[in-house]
Amino acid sequence: MPDALHVAKTGLNAQQQRMSVISNNLANVNTVGFKRDRANFETLLYQDLRAAGAQTSQNTELPTGLSIGTGVRIVSSEKNYSQGNIINTDNSLDVTIEGKGFFQVLMPDGNVGYSRAGNFSRNSTGLLVTSNGYPVEPAITIPENATTISISGDGIVSASIPGQAASQVLGNFELASFPNENGLKPVGENFALATGASGAPIVGAPGTNGVGKLLQGALESSNVNVVEELVSMIETQRAYEVNSKAVSAVDQMQKFLVQNI
Repeated sequence: MPDALHVAKTGLNAQQQRMSVISNNLANVNTVGFKRDRANFETLLYQDLRAAGAQTSQNTELPTGLSIGTGVRIVSSEKNYSQGNIINTDNSLDVTIEGKGFFQVLMPDGNVGYSRAGNFSRNSTGLLVTSNGYPVEPAITIPENATTISISGDGIVSASIPGQAASQVLGNFELASFPNENGLKPVGENFALATGASGAPIVGAPGTNGVGKLLQGALESSNVNVVEELVSMIETQRAYEVNSKAVSAVDQMQKFLVQNI
């Protein structure tokens, strides 16, 4: 009986953690460049009460064994990096990636953060920065008197300057890709960091090395599907209720034993 309580408890914990993952997906349904998470489950260790193949007599053996599971746990959360919908904004500093790849941003601690959010702005010194004020890497400076800013599909940033006939090239975007993008570590603020599991970043111009091209004046919306998340929420709620009923059933069985034996 205590084993059954433990198994049901692991089910309650796992479903509660899954609900947290779903809640985070729904909370970020309007976050630019957000990628939904999926909780992955695995069974805990089994107790082998009778081993398959054990001898039952000199010439016979068990065709199957008797193994009792000890529960479940969430082993990982996995990002779904499918493309979100592209929303036109007509803002010259909004950029989206059509395809794979990540923008590179210099974080305050000196690390490079990777993001799909392309809602950029110009700070007081002219640097192209994120909504949190972190500069794009490599740095791109936009002159104060720039009139028209253009960002090409291959990442070249140029601007029209009064008094100059030709557009002035200000810099270029470089995108990063990873051998295992699911190994990136999300750290909030729309950023992820490289880890040993993700592998080293492969940096190149948009449209090369398997990364997508850029589209100016548009943003990538979250790839969260609200209907799918609501269905998952209902499934999780039902699974949680079933596990809680298992706890109640075991408790009643224990009460019966105490009262009648």
